[in-house]
Amino acid sequence: MAGEVTSKPTNNTVINEDAIAQVFLDARTYNDFEDTPIPEATLKRLYDITKMGPTSANNSPARFVFVQSDAAKARLKPFLAEGNVEKSMKAPVTVIFAWDEKYYDKIPQLMPHNPGAREWFTGPGAELNGRRNSVLQAGYFLLAARALGLDTGPMTGFDAAGVDAEFFAGNPGTENWKSDILINLGTGTTKNLFPRLPRLSFDEAAQII
Repeated sequence: MAGEVTSKPTNNTVINEDAIAQVFLDARTYNDFEDTPIPEATLKRLYDITKMGPTSANNSPARFVFVQSDAAKARLKPFLAEGNVEKSMKAPVTVIFAWDEKYYDKIPQLMPHNPGAREWFTGPGAELNGRRNSVLQAGYFLLAARALGLDTGPMTGFDAAGVDAEFFAGNPGTENWKSDILINLGTGTTKNLFPRLPRLSFDEAAQII
């Protein structure tokens, strides 16, 4: 019947406490990793989960480079801040998390019912929208990695312009990518693991009105 409201197909049950602990409560930012490779299938699964998180008009500006080989790590090393070198070289994978400056060109593909939505993102706010939504996707990525049993170590201490020139400039398909965050992936160890820092209480950071 037209206009009839039906129940949604999803089953919004509360996930168990162990899952919440793994993804949020017990998860940490790791500074050292075991020498345990991450299968390619796991990296692809990680992306396939991350991409399902919502973005504005499904614009999906985030781009990913999984730096895994010794040769690729050697290319990345010169652009790392001193304190990030050892842990990044030891991590099985370091992800260059970037965003595409021309992400809006994918809108007709990503929003086929309204290809004209591309024009929503080509004005003065294009960069802000791209950065905002890619950072949102970075959050999805960290949670998806933890859900798959991977430990993470996000970093912003690196020469982004150098990384862009080394990995993206002049390469068809990536020439408009801009690196924003590096994320180490693997099985973390307790070496150099900082004590958990305090968080703001509900009353300090939130209101119910």
